[in-house]
Amino acid sequence: MGYVITMAGKGGTGKTTIAALIIRSIKNNKLGSVLAIDADPNSNLGELLGTKNKGSIGAILDDISASPDKIPVGTPKERFIQYQIQSAIQEGDGFDILNMGAPEGPGCYCYVNNCLRGIMAGLIKDYDYIVIDNEAGLEHLSRRITRYADCLVVVSDASNIGLKSAQRINELTKQVKFEVKRSTLLINRFNKNVDKEKIRETNLEYLGSLPFDLSLEELSLASQSIFNLKSDSPVLKIFNTLGEKIWSHN
Repeated sequence: MGYVITMAGKGGTGKTTIAALIIRSIKNNKLGSVLAIDADPNSNLGELLGTKNKGSIGAILDDISASPDKIPVGTPKERFIQYQIQSAIQEGDGFDILNMGAPEGPGCYCYVNNCLRGIMAGLIKDYDYIVIDNEAGLEHLSRRITRYADCLVVVSDASNIGLKSAQRINELTKQVKFEVKRSTLLINRFNKNVDKEKIRETNLEYLGSLPFDLSLEELSLASQSIFNLKSDSPVLKIFNTLGEKIWSHN
């Protein structure tokens, strides 16, 4: 079973950027094979990693649901869906990436979603690390990809609203019966000391905080890959230490 790292957080906290930083660090440290899963319908992870969108699981589900006759005669449905998903995986430089997207058609997705969960469970076993950039909340993740994570990384700002949102996400994992080995909190874009009492109230393991980094913001505005971020970047210097707490198997 691969080591599953899944991201969560309210919109605008920078969780997709953190996911990209994790993937960059795992690759640069040569820790093993990586599957990046973009489970946010906004689908920005690939852009940050310098890849182009090859298609999505959502589009595959739409197509099969709308035209089940496309499945070749004599080919089991699950095998056909598995082939389509394998074809949607895009090879990057030192990682693979799969875009989940979101089905938009009017058809019934019950069967293909059930198949998808089984196929994804098998796919996850093929990689050493799986980094899932999830949309806000966890319903999407628990319903369509996996119900387990070795490390949940909740990304937040230092505001009361942000930390309350982080606390709710932690509570939601229990409500949807999402099995998490470690639930962690990372404060992003913050250059001061964080209120320790507010951190404790989230009931999350506090990893630390990352500073606001103008070079990272400029990179994002220019739609450049996270791999173009210079090694002397302030955020990278700190993340190189914090990152070990995320991907460590201990």
